[in-house]
Amino acid sequence: MNKLYNTINIKILWCLIISSILYSLTQASEHKRYKIGLVIMATGKYINFVKPLINSAEKYFCPHHEVTYFVFTDATMPPRNRNNVIYINTNPIIYRSQNLFTIHQEKLGWPYDTLMRFAVYYENSAIFSHMDYLFACDADMLFVDYEGDEILAKRIGTLHPGHEDKYELFSSKKITSYEKDPKSTAYIGPDEGKHYFAGGFYGGSTKEFLKMAKTITQNIKIDLQNNYIAIWHDESHLNRYFIDNPPATILDRSYCYPENGERKGYPKCTPKLLALDKDHDEMREQTRTRTFPNMIRKK
Repeated sequence: MNKLYNTINIKILWCLIISSILYSLTQASEHKRYKIGLVIMATGKYINFVKPLINSAEKYFCPHHEVTYFVFTDATMPPRNRNNVIYINTNPIIYRSQNLFTIHQEKLGWPYDTLMRFAVYYENSAIFSHMDYLFACDADMLFVDYEGDEILAKRIGTLHPGHEDKYELFSSKKITSYEKDPKSTAYIGPDEGKHYFAGGFYGGSTKEFLKMAKTITQNIKIDLQNNYIAIWHDESHLNRYFIDNPPATILDRSYCYPENGERKGYPKCTPKLLALDKDHDEMREQTRTRTFPNMIRKK
């Protein structure tokens, strides 16, 4: 009887030990700290949005992980700590202050400042090598609620707030915002696509992000060589890419919601990331255009 009692106790003890080990492993996995990069293009007057954007990200964007900010700008970013500025490159000029990298990027002019974002990211891919995940965010955005592990996936796309599925929200007809001209590599046929994705926030693993940047850069280059620019610039190419390479996770409009959206007629939601109001014409003034071959250096 004692032997049986001891055997049962030993089995119970082993079950408790194994359960404890499995629980510890699960907890460690759930709380693993990833290195996450937030990439921001802020040339011209867009630099004025960067400080409040980063301040809001410090509070709400993946707070349990190690976040690094990469700001591409033609302005001089004030360092986070003047005694801790490290110049790590001269062409382009790159300096680091704590978890903020500032990369010099000249203003290309409208619409190239937005169209060529993927090219700029891909050209500077080496500085992202230590990141596990990368996310691109428009400069004129503000985090207002927590974003966490739900966004950590291979590819992330965000539904455009001005669309329901793939159709424009405020149109009386079923109209899509896709590129409709077959001359473009961003062309999407009438029977293609289920959603329309926003260019204001997207990302994924670093490997997938840079793969996407490379493919879209190549496609934009082909379009420009054919003297063509897609209707919604880089966003048009992003939508083409997501049809060919569907996102592993699709975020709803709360991750890219217009400031005062409800008053403007957008469906009600609790936003996590706001697209701030701005005067588009004012933000685009005093720009100049460049041709594609001069925009990025050949590798």
